[in-house]
Amino acid sequence: MPTGVGTTDGIVRGLTAAGVLMSADVHLALYFGGFGSIPVIGLLFMVNAIAGLLIGVGVVAVRHWVVAFLALGFSVATLAGFYLSVAVGLFGFRETLTGTQQVMAEVAEIVGLIGAAVLLGTQWRRSRALVRA
Repeated sequence: MPTGVGTTDGIVRGLTAAGVLMSADVHLALYFGGFGSIPVIGLLFMVNAIAGLLIGVGVVAVRHWVVAFLALGFSVATLAGFYLSVAVGLFGFRETLTGTQQVMAEVAEIVGLIGAAVLLGTQWRRSRALVRA
């Protein structure tokens, strides 16, 4: 089954990678925009940016379920951290739900989450079909 750029698989990979990379970009911009000076949070934002870059590129470059799983985990963990920081605070820092950067990151993480889940589901179905054949 083809998995090129114009295929459904390629489109989902592109959207997943875009979501993960956008989330990484927002966190990198926030890091250099002042969040880097916040203890623990600054380090987490830089780790998020680096991990997002590696995972986002990996989603497009490597056709393996592990990369889709990493994208899903990245998106879920980043979104959970954001919502936790809004609801109760995280490492002494409390975030707001509104704002351009917050909305951009939230949408990107949701896109990454849905895309990665679709990729994992598709790969699972393919592997099941190969086992039955």
